[in-house]
Amino acid sequence: MAHPISIQFTRFSAFYSPLIATIAGGFLKEEGLEPTHSIAPAGKSAIAGLLDGSVHVAQSAPSQGFTPLEKGQLPPAVHFAQVNEKDGFFIAARKPDPNFTWDKLRSGKILVDHGVQPLAMFKYACFKRGLDWKSLNIVDAGMATMDQAFRDGTGDYIHQQGPAPQQLEHDGVGHVVASLGDAIGPLAFSSLAATREWLATDEAKRFTRAYRKARAWLIATPAATVAEVEASFFPRIDRAVLTQTIATYQKLGNWTPHVEITRPAFEVTLDVFEYSGLITKRHKYDEVIAQPPA
Repeated sequence: MAHPISIQFTRFSAFYSPLIATIAGGFLKEEGLEPTHSIAPAGKSAIAGLLDGSVHVAQSAPSQGFTPLEKGQLPPAVHFAQVNEKDGFFIAARKPDPNFTWDKLRSGKILVDHGVQPLAMFKYACFKRGLDWKSLNIVDAGMATMDQAFRDGTGDYIHQQGPAPQQLEHDGVGHVVASLGDAIGPLAFSSLAATREWLATDEAKRFTRAYRKARAWLIATPAATVAEVEASFFPRIDRAVLTQTIATYQKLGNWTPHVEITRPAFEVTLDVFEYSGLITKRHKYDEVIAQPPA
């Protein structure tokens, strides 16, 4: 009899395909696990689900561990595998611009996702591209409403995670001109989190085996095939857009073959949060990161 496993996403998009493919591709079922998945309700962290026992694995970010550490507390959950080793946000413009350079952002209004990590990464990407973000006309149109605001004519540029900018491009409303993943390079961006207790279980080992296989499959498989497998998870996204988004992330190198969150990747995440003034010291790797169950 299959063992139930509950998975919760903080955000849900094609960016998290390594975890989605683990569910959609039947890799968990092969390990005798019966998955159910959910998205964390507004105002509630997926980490809370780990702590109350309603969730076994949460899609999160290593930077989540900085909040308790800044209060002098040990994080109650640890991050044991990477989902994305690069930022997955893009800049889209009103018109195609094959000669785009970041300093062009000074010329108009840019709708920026004001989530804690997305905003910190945007500021750091500007810094890496020699641009002072304080010199920009940044607009907070609300995470849930910014896409519609841009479609309605607000702003000259928009900062979004795939597949939203690819959908804008498909609809002829916007055109992707830059990738934050390219600007920043590898870092510990998004992750899988669990309690230390759960990571010691046989179930955790089976989950991790399935996740490794799904990740390898995702990297090696044509984007159109991946999109076909994941299509039922994205009923409102055009199949061509989903395919394009997956292909873009494959090419960007977001989904590296190893599942471990490496020390060098973690150090870059510390650089980002230090630059934005969101941490007061460089936190220790072992306080936030655990190794994947063998």
